[in-house]
Amino acid sequence: MPDHGHTLAKEYYTSADVFARERDTVFGAMWFCIGRAEDVASAGDYIVREFAGESVIITRDATGKINAFYNVCRHRGTRVCEGAGGHSQRLQCAYHAWTYDLDGKLVAAPHFEEGEHFRKADYGLKPVACSEWDGHLFLNFAANPLPLLEQLRDLPTKFAAWDMASLKRGARVVYDVAANWKLIIQNYSECLHCPVIHPALAKVSHYLSGQNEPGDIASTYLGGKMDLREGIATMSLDGAATRHNLPGLSREDCRHVYYYAVLPNLLLSLHPDYVMTHILRPIAPDRTEVICEWHFTPDEMARPGFDASDAVAFWDLTNRQDWHVSELTQLGLKSRSFTPGPYSEREQLLQDFDRWIVAKIGPVAN
Repeated sequence: MPDHGHTLAKEYYTSADVFARERDTVFGAMWFCIGRAEDVASAGDYIVREFAGESVIITRDATGKINAFYNVCRHRGTRVCEGAGGHSQRLQCAYHAWTYDLDGKLVAAPHFEEGEHFRKADYGLKPVACSEWDGHLFLNFAANPLPLLEQLRDLPTKFAAWDMASLKRGARVVYDVAANWKLIIQNYSECLHCPVIHPALAKVSHYLSGQNEPGDIASTYLGGKMDLREGIATMSLDGAATRHNLPGLSREDCRHVYYYAVLPNLLLSLHPDYVMTHILRPIAPDRTEVICEWHFTPDEMARPGFDASDAVAFWDLTNRQDWHVSELTQLGLKSRSFTPGPYSEREQLLQDFDRWIVAKIGPVAN
């Protein structure tokens, strides 16, 4: 078992075997975030998402229900949908034209006669568990997963005031980061590096103002809050307010930014006037796609002169600084000279995350 006063062995970040185990014990057994309900806003909308070696179709059917299915035709195993998504009342395989409703039912199978040896009802698309929390969509590959709310624990109550389901995406940037997904979560979960690589962030929030929640290996989230400096209204390049604060927030909430890693792959940053999300999609031990989105109230977005560029520019700069240092860490971990280094007393969230990882996938040989 690793010494939790120190960082984990490099194999946790570089090993293909560890990455495969994570696919099974983390992303194959937990609810993970894949986007927002607005991605399938209307009946007939569908999206395709690649995650943990699987391709999944997420649809909104004629009744308004959101469904998810493995993107695998029940005839010969061909991918049913290509591309990122679209709008249609049917999903048709391009190979032999097997056709499915948006609720997964097989409705057409050319050259197959309904009868004793073949029933369309037996060959619907295989479902993937799908659930929604406050506008965020989650999938679970487990055969009989626990309800999403059991994994989220008290988060729905904790963040109810932000009313995230009512927010709409105002901007989106996708990053390809040459680093392990866990390094990105660890970087997100501490600010000791902020004075060194984030001078713009340091101007609006003091790096030692953080107050973290205590965690344990049973936790499914990590996080806390940081104070905005006096005279700073929001996280932007000049700290000035160009938008109204979110309507449900208290005056106290508007003086902080809340940063939570909703394990395993959603980074939730709650600001006074917007919510920023990062969805992590692990691709390889040393590569992670990060989808960053900024969400605002519809009323604010409809206001003449609405402009999200101040928040986007601030966080795009900060993101790229974080990705760069995470990539440098990934490169250093590959060295034969690397041995685990010590954690400081202010890196408790990282130690909590390490314990959680070891509990999920077990120790590694090094």
